[in-house]
This record gives sequence, structure tokens and C-alpha cells, in this order.
Amino acid sequence: MNDTSVKKVDSAHSPQGSMGQKYLASGVTVSMRLWEESPTQPDPQPMSRDYEVVGYVIKGSAELELEDQKIILNAGDSWVVPKEAVHRYRILEPLVAVEATAPPAHIHDRDQK
Repeated sequence: MNDTSVKKVDSAHSPQGSMGQKYLASGVTVSMRLWEESPTQPDPQPMSRDYEVVGYVIKGSAELELEDQKIILNAGDSWVVPKEAVHRYRILEPLVAVEATAPPAHIHDRDQK
């Protein structure tokens, strides 16, 4: 039998992760999270994750450095960070963005690594 459940998550009541992200809807193989961030220190530490990320900027801008490439993300832009890619974000102006992670980032504290 197929899963026929429907999930609704109100971001005003979503749990918040250690990096400031709000966890949104999550399925078995993909999850969503919301970022609402202000500009941060200029040199955040590079990181890699054991999941793939796709994102979309709703408002604001950020710089994404990915494996020696730098791109500016503005409202209306989307991006991909492949699994295990070394990357970092620098928030340039107040940012609102949504990301989807596959597999879900929050399982087993993946976004803590």
C-alpha cells in the first residue's frame, strides 16, 4: 500500500536547529528547512555534508563558495550543493531562503556535522 498521509508544517511553530534553520515538512527521502538570517562574520568555516542540498532565495543575498567557485545568490536564484562538496555561505544582506535536503538533513543530527 502506498503512503497516503499528508503533512502540513506551520513555520511559525517549526522546531529550530542549532544553526538557526527552521525544520519544515519532511518525508522519508527529502526534507525542507527555512533560513532567515542576517549578515554574519565574513569568514564562516568551510563544511561538507553527507546529503545533497537544493535551495531557493526568497529575499536577500548570500555568497556561496563551492569547491573554489564563488557565486552570488539573490532573490529568485536557486542552487545545488552536491553531497560531500566543500562549501560555505556568507550572508550579504538579510536572507530568507528555503532548502531541500536528500536524504533528510535532520536525521541522526546530520546538520550538526
